[in-house]
Amino acid sequence: MSEIRLCSDAVKDSGRRGFRYYDLMVGGMVAVLLCSNLIGPAKTSVVPASWPLIGGLVFGAGNLFFPISYIFDDVLTEVYGYARARRATWIGFGALIFATLMSQAIIRMPVAANEPFNVQLQPALEVVFGATWRIALASLVGFWVGDFVNAFVMAKMKLWTSGRWLWTRTIGSTVVGEGVDSLTFYPIAFMGIWEGQTIAKVIAFNWTMKVIVETVLTPVTYAVVGFLKRRENADTYDVNTHFNPFSLRDEGEVREFR
Repeated sequence: MSEIRLCSDAVKDSGRRGFRYYDLMVGGMVAVLLCSNLIGPAKTSVVPASWPLIGGLVFGAGNLFFPISYIFDDVLTEVYGYARARRATWIGFGALIFATLMSQAIIRMPVAANEPFNVQLQPALEVVFGATWRIALASLVGFWVGDFVNAFVMAKMKLWTSGRWLWTRTIGSTVVGEGVDSLTFYPIAFMGIWEGQTIAKVIAFNWTMKVIVETVLTPVTYAVVGFLKRRENADTYDVNTHFNPFSLRDEGEVREFR
């Protein structure tokens, strides 16, 4: 297996060459992100007390699949580069803002009292989608910061390892990105509501759980990355990329994948 560097003109045009699966990956990332932030926070689950060492711990159900959004981010960065992963992060951020505003608007719309089902449904909607402004803000800020950190670490580690040892990048970037996300989300959402010790325990447990999910799904990440590199015939290295999160330029050195 060898890699052939494309000429400079081809690199400049690579962002517009029409990757076949890029849009599909972005759509998958946004779908998982919306589910984890709109459906997941509505329910907490508990590890059975009979389980050794971790029995009886309570966690948000969204933590089971929120790490999948980071896997999408890893795949996007590995195959298409930081700049295109950055674009996906902004798309996800915009989708979160839109979903949050729409859910709040619908909850606050007057209920038709002559329809019994609406009267029964309203309290349930408020419980499921009526997150406080602090939780909504924490979700937005946590995702935005954590996802950019994840992509940055992933891109830099790819240069440091010369594209080898993919597992070190996927797990390493998740350790940092999910850590920043958790350290951002929980204090913003619950500082002054929960005790500091409780927040610290929840951060530690949820961060550990997310990293474990990423680690367990590493073979899936390998399979998806390999498939996309072969089908797209591309492997991006962020050699001269500007990592400004507010830029939307296509950057990165795209190499043919053999």
